[in-house]
Amino acid sequence: MVILYLIFSVIIIIVLTARLKVHPFIALLLVALLYGFLAGMPSADIIKSVNEGFGNTLGGIGLLIILGVIIGAFLENTGGAYAIAEKVLKVIGKDKVPSAMGLMGWFVSIPVFADSGFLLLSPLNKSLSKKAKISLAGSAIALSMGLMASHTMVPPTPGPIAASGILGADLGMVLLVGIPISLVALAAAIFFATKYVAKTYIDPNPQITEEALKSRSINAPGAAKSSLPVIIPILLIVLKSVVKTIEGLQGVLFDLVMFLGEPFVALLIGVFLAFLLPKRLEKEMLSTSGWIGKSLTDAASIILITGAGGIFGKVLQNSGIANVLGESLAGLNLSIWLPFILAAGIKTAQGSSTVSLITTA
Repeated sequence: MVILYLIFSVIIIIVLTARLKVHPFIALLLVALLYGFLAGMPSADIIKSVNEGFGNTLGGIGLLIILGVIIGAFLENTGGAYAIAEKVLKVIGKDKVPSAMGLMGWFVSIPVFADSGFLLLSPLNKSLSKKAKISLAGSAIALSMGLMASHTMVPPTPGPIAASGILGADLGMVLLVGIPISLVALAAAIFFATKYVAKTYIDPNPQITEEALKSRSINAPGAAKSSLPVIIPILLIVLKSVVKTIEGLQGVLFDLVMFLGEPFVALLIGVFLAFLLPKRLEKEMLSTSGWIGKSLTDAASIILITGAGGIFGKVLQNSGIANVLGESLAGLNLSIWLPFILAAGIKTAQGSSTVSLITTA
């Protein structure tokens, strides 16, 4: 029944948001409560799930969203993102933006969590799509799928490492198999994004005109300088991942790398580097009505929806749906399809790829 309740809940979310235009935060929150009562959860457990789901989710990535949005605001308003876009387009060509974003996402998500990677690369993706005059839909889906392909199949991402440990798999073999299969998955995703998703047009930046875009490009910082707020955080996070794998390292330098490579610290450094992009940093840019204030206003909706998604995921998780899926599928003779379907079902049920990998393993 809990699986039927899940299907029913998803249908209600779609109807509320797509048909009735209810804000996703309200829709997710109400449906999470409804599912909890339908699944027979005690009211105390539902309340606990709501508080933990919202708090834990935003505690993990809320600050990353805020810092990423601030970096994006400075890249966009100074014209830095467009300077990078021009350089990239000269190399890859205007017709290959989705492929480029998919490959970038694949590389970045090996050491960086997929959500952090999306926040880091999203401003560049928007500016590339704007410059190439293509729909944001295709390039955004290609970027997302590139991030997810390596996030779920290529160590040292936590999910594949944890699953390998539980199953007693050789990590080297996981890499040898995971890399080519994730690239095949990426190729399929890019084909899908290019041939089908891109047919739906979404303006990469509807709030900026062509004239304003040209004006920003004239006063924009160089591509190399503009890329620092994105590249430096990625390098710091990658360095931390590499250093963690080396046994026996200790001392001040090790602690410094661990601190600087923490995602929110790395992104905070990216914010300070973004402050160097304007020819002159003015206090109005940092005010509530300036670049930061407007960017945080835009981010509020993203943060609320993310938190509500965390609530729904936690309610599902605490309802025991993962165990139900496991028990109902484990007895079926599905061969290699069993772990695939089970992982997909748990991922769909509670949202986290890492949790679904570990639970399935």
